[in-house]
Amino acid sequence: MDLNNIETHPGRIIKNNDEICNKIRRVSISDQIIGIDNPTFEHNRAISPCSQHDNNEIVRKKSILHNTINDCIDNQQQIYNTENGRINGQNRKKSAMSLSSSIREKIEYTDQLKSSWLYLFCTRCHGKDDTPSWEPTGWHKLCPSPFCPSYRKFSRIISLLLLGLMTWGITYAIIGDDAAPGGPLFSIAVLAIIAHFVGWIFSLTTLPALIGMLMTGIVMQNFNLIKIDHKYAPVISVLRKIALVIILTRAGLDLDPNALKKQKITMPKLAMVPWLVEGSVVAITAKYLLELEWIWCFLIGSIVAAVSPAVVVPCLFRLRGKGYGVAKGIPTLIIAISGICDAASVALFGILKSVLFSHDPLWYQIMQGPIAIIGGLGFGILWGFLAKYVPEKGDPFMVPLRVLMLLGGGLIAVFGSEAIELGGAGPLAVVAAAFVSCYFWQKDGWEVDDNPVAISFEIFWMLFEPILFSITGTEIKIDQLNSSKVYLIVGCLVTAIIMRMITTVFVGIGSKLNMKEKIFIAFACMAKATVQAALGPATLDEIDKNNKQQIDNAQTTLTFCVLSIILTAPIGAIIISLSGPKLLTKIKTPIPPTNGWRTRRPSIRDISIINEDPDLEESAGNGKP
Repeated sequence: MDLNNIETHPGRIIKNNDEICNKIRRVSISDQIIGIDNPTFEHNRAISPCSQHDNNEIVRKKSILHNTINDCIDNQQQIYNTENGRINGQNRKKSAMSLSSSIREKIEYTDQLKSSWLYLFCTRCHGKDDTPSWEPTGWHKLCPSPFCPSYRKFSRIISLLLLGLMTWGITYAIIGDDAAPGGPLFSIAVLAIIAHFVGWIFSLTTLPALIGMLMTGIVMQNFNLIKIDHKYAPVISVLRKIALVIILTRAGLDLDPNALKKQKITMPKLAMVPWLVEGSVVAITAKYLLELEWIWCFLIGSIVAAVSPAVVVPCLFRLRGKGYGVAKGIPTLIIAISGICDAASVALFGILKSVLFSHDPLWYQIMQGPIAIIGGLGFGILWGFLAKYVPEKGDPFMVPLRVLMLLGGGLIAVFGSEAIELGGAGPLAVVAAAFVSCYFWQKDGWEVDDNPVAISFEIFWMLFEPILFSITGTEIKIDQLNSSKVYLIVGCLVTAIIMRMITTVFVGIGSKLNMKEKIFIAFACMAKATVQAALGPATLDEIDKNNKQQIDNAQTTLTFCVLSIILTAPIGAIIISLSGPKLLTKIKTPIPPTNGWRTRRPSIRDISIINEDPDLEESAGNGKP
């Protein structure tokens, strides 16, 4: 009988054993003694996994054999494991090895080392890189993993270092001494590099990296480790606006049309009503505690009320991976709320700034708001619709051309709107263009969770994030701060945040969210960072340098923004991580990652909505899929 033609099932006992045993006698191999039969039965008899016998020799009394064909397969696999030095996780005896080989063997075979703090720290430091990569011969012996980086990461660092050196060399050849060590441009580059590494260190503690970047700018400025020449203030202003375009484009690309459609009532309520309450509370308290002008108060409120995806998204990644909040699409809801808040804050800030620094007649200043909204939405929808047809979707250069289309359109919208004194139109156009283009691309077959254009803008943000936050930190001069004013600003912020959280809980009444989920959303929406860093110093570029009152108001605005980041970003990240497992429903089996996760860096697009039916919560709580 051909054993390959016998149908086998795990756990099933074959009743017709006589015919099988006439052909083959199968035995088991002990897990403790290699090549010896069952240690409790005939220890002195060496055997092989399968032994042939004559038809007349059928002795099965008191047999230790298992009556399944799978035993022979298991034994063969066990012999294979034995030849490779391992039996059921037992390590074979090791010979003397070199230091690097010893470390490598310990990583592979010793569970105790894998649970050590050094191993865990190195693993977290290097992160996950599961895709196969080429390595030079002997690299694994020279640099054992995870104590040393993989060759891919090492070569990436070397490539970035060489690109940085070449960029500096070209800049120095063109500009001269300003790009030399000690010059202002060289100082800005060093600041951004140091901020990047400090932010990376902060990220290892699960805190947002932007906190480290911001603190780097504050420390280097107040310890006189850096000095930025005022003649490069226009360059810094341009960098901030480019960063703003990247932020808003990402916000538009991360507004999932399907999620908006499924939560067309809950999402706008949870986004706009608490945003409006928080901005109004900041404006009112700033008016009566700091005695600012009303237009400055509402301008500050419009900035502070924005929610930062840069803080909440990493925390949501961890919670989603464990299955928390997935059944009702809580992560998608929070991301959409932050995108809508950011768009509203930037649009209102642009309108108020245009009115504040405008020299046009009063009637035109009043009309600037509606004109900016209509003009911004019109240009954004038109540009997004154009991106559907240009470039052609079968073009082999489609992805880079679409990236350039969105980036160029956003830059034209922001810089052009300021040139015609309609600053609120540009940011609104950027968000609208990104959202409309993403909507059409999705219809053409691009999956929402694997958008190559969104990945490109994430890379842009990786470059501009340390520049934006570190330069924002350099604007804070501690010796010039009024301590009593700082306490009042903190009081304004705390009051506004508490009122927003209460409003979020009450606005959620009537939705499909339970009380714990409403509280979690309220906690998540307290985090501030990106919009505050981009818009906080913007008024310093517009004020009259000879007007002391405007300088004080602009410094107060910047102080509001920096303190809101310092207070809410780390606290928000910690509260989200700790409260998520307690407040959100966990499904039995976490949602498996999509194919896009295997090919690219995680994005906030990866947090997708599943369903919002109430029965899903019950099934999740009962451990049903």
